[in-house]
Amino acid sequence: MDVNDDLEKLIENLPFFLQDQVNQHEFKDQLIEIVLDLGRRPEARFIMGPEYLSQKTISWQDLDYMTKRLSKFSNENRAGIERTLHRISCIRNRQFLINGLTCRVGRAVFGTISVIRDLLESEKSILILGKPGVGKTTIIREIARVLADEMEKRVIIIDTSNEIAGDSDIPHSGIGRARRMQVAKTELQHQIMIEAIENHMPQVIVIDEIGTELEVLAARTIAEKGVQLVGTTHGNCLENLIKNPPLADLIGGIQYVTLSDDEAKRRGTQKSILERKAYPAFEIIIEINDQNSWTIHENVKNSVDLFLRGHFGIGQVRKFSLTEKVKIKCHNYHNSLTTSSNTLNNVNTLPIKNWSTINTSKNLKSVEFRQQKLIIYPYSLSNNLLKEVLLKMGFNFILTNEIKKANLIIGLRKHLKQNYRLITLAKQKNIPIYSVNQVSVYQITKFIQFLNS
Repeated sequence: MDVNDDLEKLIENLPFFLQDQVNQHEFKDQLIEIVLDLGRRPEARFIMGPEYLSQKTISWQDLDYMTKRLSKFSNENRAGIERTLHRISCIRNRQFLINGLTCRVGRAVFGTISVIRDLLESEKSILILGKPGVGKTTIIREIARVLADEMEKRVIIIDTSNEIAGDSDIPHSGIGRARRMQVAKTELQHQIMIEAIENHMPQVIVIDEIGTELEVLAARTIAEKGVQLVGTTHGNCLENLIKNPPLADLIGGIQYVTLSDDEAKRRGTQKSILERKAYPAFEIIIEINDQNSWTIHENVKNSVDLFLRGHFGIGQVRKFSLTEKVKIKCHNYHNSLTTSSNTLNNVNTLPIKNWSTINTSKNLKSVEFRQQKLIIYPYSLSNNLLKEVLLKMGFNFILTNEIKKANLIIGLRKHLKQNYRLITLAKQKNIPIYSVNQVSVYQITKFIQFLNS
């Protein structure tokens, strides 16, 4: 994981008596922000907690020295430093004079989103939830770079506060080839979101801090036009979003529905219940619990429906560190709305007669993966993707275009369900069929691990 923080450019704009204190601090690399308030001692906030930097208190001259070296403060009382990601926010008194500064360190961190790369490859819209300061902006900056540079998508960033791509007219290198549209006033963000669609033909739009009903409506409009969205909003978890009326439309909106007596009895509920109004604008939600632990809802529609019926459960918890591999833990929903009998590996099996006995000794067509060569017929899946996963896992395999020669069929579930001819032929030849929900390295890897377990 690489970090580019340009910390020296922030330090050189501090009052002189603070520059040496910050430069010589043993935890300088873990600095989050510096707080300068009139008449108080300067305070540095690190990951492990705050501490004072000096016995000297901040004077008007210190604040004036620093503000003159920054760009002009916006209507939201924010300013920046040219060619960096640092954000300086000010506090004003009743005469509109600046009597406090919060200097937040902006870092471009490369490699943070490896834990969710499979979600990016799914081309679904992603919403990131988390409380202020947890790193949402850093994450979507890296997502924008990966989508633009590595996946070669046309990416446009709606940068309202200039936190994603920096304060200068030339965007920070942390966003890669992605393009940035600046927003003159915060209340115009929703207009710029629509303008980006109409004028610049993006495949992906990245938005930081969706907060108003107009911005929610713009996000829904963009989603309905088939453009992938990556956005952030404040909130600790999906439950906060469901219970927040202005933002609830991001996940389909909530409404009261009155059931008939028979239906209420069948469901075992009251006649008036809460239900989702429409399809979610964001299909995947990521809750940032802390920097190294994220909760993933890969099917927002199901998660919302389950919550409204009182059967809400966590989809996945992904943990990672610099020294260990990514760890993914999943939990079953225990509800009829789930689409998979095995949520742990997110692999679905079609209703083929012999699939459940494939690993038993009674089945003459059973496949011993470590001893026998896999002959796979891929349906609606990339041959290159399958080759990449199987080679990494050390399997002896052949990909074939002839169903009769295959001893295993793997395909995308939504396409397999529609091909009755393939299902019938597979039954006749006693060839097991397996399906995955999404085309991604993660899905295929978990599928192979499932079969080999």
